[in-house]
Amino acid sequence: MSSSSGKMKDNILEFFVQAANKHNFSLDITLNVKGAVITGTMVSAKEYFNTISKILEDGNEIAQAVSEQLGKAGEEAEDNMDSEAYFIHMKNTKVYCGDSKPTPSKGEILWRGKLTEVDGFFLGKIFESSDKET
Repeated sequence: MSSSSGKMKDNILEFFVQAANKHNFSLDITLNVKGAVITGTMVSAKEYFNTISKILEDGNEIAQAVSEQLGKAGEEAEDNMDSEAYFIHMKNTKVYCGDSKPTPSKGEILWRGKLTEVDGFFLGKIFESSDKET
């Protein structure tokens, strides 16, 4: 499938994203994006937006307003399940640029990227020897 920008999306990767969005499917995946390696667990757009919303809901007035809008975005993402996918959403994400340590090196990081910018992928997540898998 192609996008309006003229860049091609990988049909298989888009299929995985649509499965995540429609069926709350998650998958450990590693992406190549413009020389960076991004590894984590793919999640639905709804889970991505709802997680960010929960992070912000106990903040100040502005954070609460943003939280509410993100909650609505999560609901809208679920309602638009028949539409074409343009973004991939991931949790527990690490980004590797070259041989350096991942950025960020700790924490549960959410990541969102354009499907048209993904150069390649493989199923599975990169673990460092110090990472503990549960």
